[in-house]
Amino acid sequence: MRAIDLSGVTWHKSSYSNSDGGACLEVAAGLPSVVPVRDSKAPARGALLFEAGAWAAFVEGVKREGGQ
Repeated sequence: MRAIDLSGVTWHKSSYSNSDGGACLEVAAGLPSVVPVRDSKAPARGALLFEAGAWAAFVEGVKREGGQ
């Protein structure tokens, strides 16, 4: 697998994240084939990369189940 440079991406924190240091998820958009996801409390740990179609299916599944 080739390395993907994430140094120039803009991270967006989940609207479900709170300021108390709880569950904080960040997602970066704008990459054509992958969606990087990381823990905003520990960004130096790196990101998980999901195939764009798989991430879209996950998000749609969460919405269908009422987790929106």
